[in-house]
Order: sequence, then C-alpha cells, then structure tokens
Amino acid sequence: MAGILVYSEQTGLAEELISYAVSTGKAVTAITFNEEDAGILASCGADVCVVKGASDMPEAYGKALAGFIEDKGIEQVLIGATARGRNLAASIAGYLDCPMASDVSYLQIVGPDLICQRMTYGGLLVSSETLSGISVVTVGPGMFEKQEKAAGTITSLQLDADNRVKLVAREPVVKQGVDLTAADKIVCVGMGMDKEEDLEMVRQLAQSIGAELGCTRGIAEERHWLPPEQYIGISGQVIKPQLYIGIGVSGQVQHVYGVREAKVIVAVNNDEKAPLFKSADYGIVGDMYEVVPLITEAIRNL
Repeated sequence: MAGILVYSEQTGLAEELISYAVSTGKAVTAITFNEEDAGILASCGADVCVVKGASDMPEAYGKALAGFIEDKGIEQVLIGATARGRNLAASIAGYLDCPMASDVSYLQIVGPDLICQRMTYGGLLVSSETLSGISVVTVGPGMFEKQEKAAGTITSLQLDADNRVKLVAREPVVKQGVDLTAADKIVCVGMGMDKEEDLEMVRQLAQSIGAELGCTRGIAEERHWLPPEQYIGISGQVIKPQLYIGIGVSGQVQHVYGVREAKVIVAVNNDEKAPLFKSADYGIVGDMYEVVPLITEAIRNL
C-alpha cells in the first residue's frame, strides 16, 4: 500500500513529521531504533516499526531500509534533518536510485508527487522542486505542529545491518547552550554589540520576560561570545517562538531564515535600513545601549 515513511532519532522532530504525514491521509509508517519512543510516535497516528538488528547504528541499515521501502510500496520518505538523518537519507536514496532534497523549508505532498522548496547558495535563493515516484527529503524542526491522533500499531522489524562500519567507542558531545527550538521567547544579540561584557545588558532583558538568549553566527563563530548551540540561522538553529527580539541584528537572509516562523518579531537597531525591519512586526530605531535598559526597566515595573 502506498504511504509515507518517517524517521528521526530526535523524538520531537519525529512527532512533527508524523503529524504532517498523517494529515495527508496516507498510511504512515514510522521507524525507530529506540523501543522507548515507540508509544510516543504511535500516539501521533503512525504504525511504528521498532528496528531490530545486529547494529545499533541507524546508518548501517540504509540498504535494508531501501528494500523495506520498495516492499512496502512507500512513495515518500521524510527524515529529520540531523547529521545522522542526512547520512541515512542519502544512503536510502542512493540504494533506491531516487530523487532526494535536503533541508527543505516547504513541503507539500500531492498524490505521488512531493513538492518542496529549499534554500540554496547560503540562503540567497529559494529552489522549488517537484519530486515524483519514490522520493526522500530531510526536514528540520519547527515546520509542523505535533498532533495526537488515534494510536497506531507497534511491531518489531528485523533488518540486516551492513557491518562494514563498526562503532568502536562513544563520547558524549558537551553542549553549553540551551535548546532554542523549545523556547517560547528568545532575545537574540547581533554584531551591533560592541563588547562581550555588554551581553549582560541583553541577559537582563531576557530574564525580565523569561526568554532564552540567542545570537547571530558572527557572535558565536567569529567572536566566540556564546556557544554555537545558541546561533540562529540557516546553518544553525531554526526557531519557532511566540516572541523573538533581535538586538543589534542586521537581519541578513541567512539569519532571517532561522526566525521567520516566530509569531512576533521585534527589531532594535540604530540603522533604519537594517533588513530585519522588513521582517519585523515591531521595530525600534535607536541605540541598543539606550533602548534595551529602558525596555527592561519598563517590563520590571509592570
């Protein structure tokens, strides 16, 4: 039976993808390598297959999953745009010799066709593509809302692993930043800030409204004032908060891509021609060193 296959090792992202897939009216199968996640994914309406095999590396099952997709008659494969997900997606598409689109920013399934858009040339252009037949896409977080549906079934799926690559050791990645994708409010600082110690001024604003602190790429990767996990943009975090406040953020297209799904966008910049103002719901043209303390004080006095 034609349908959709969903996978992401990030449970929340898998729930979002399943919810969208279910909304198309097609049969949805989700795969997981973590038995503890099976019930959570099934509650979104998918029939869940818990993969069993000789390897605990999802990347080792690209060929086996390609065969499963053909046998099941699946037309579209939606995979979370993580490092592991991109690896597995490319492997599956290679074995199926089918079209693939990476990190799509828009997705619509119409019958056997998958219509998508994705940013190219560092966000300078939007490429629109229609994939026909069996097709694979990777999708980042925040595009869809999680929805609970009548629970699907949970079964085990025995697959043969490719044992040419073996896991010899695991070392945890030490992350210093917060999970901005789960934040309801975010205050973001840009290259308009003069000194690292001035971050405290923005932290005070963030604390006054219960927001997390984010930044632009330059703050994280050039000045190293904040951890890379707090960088927002096309190659960083893609966020979807209720409120985003950009302080000294110019608003280049690569950054705006990461904040465009925010419900309310506020910009504070002394350059009235800053591109972020074009995307903002509210804008203040002024010196951040004057404006930010005034906003913080006004909020605390409410």
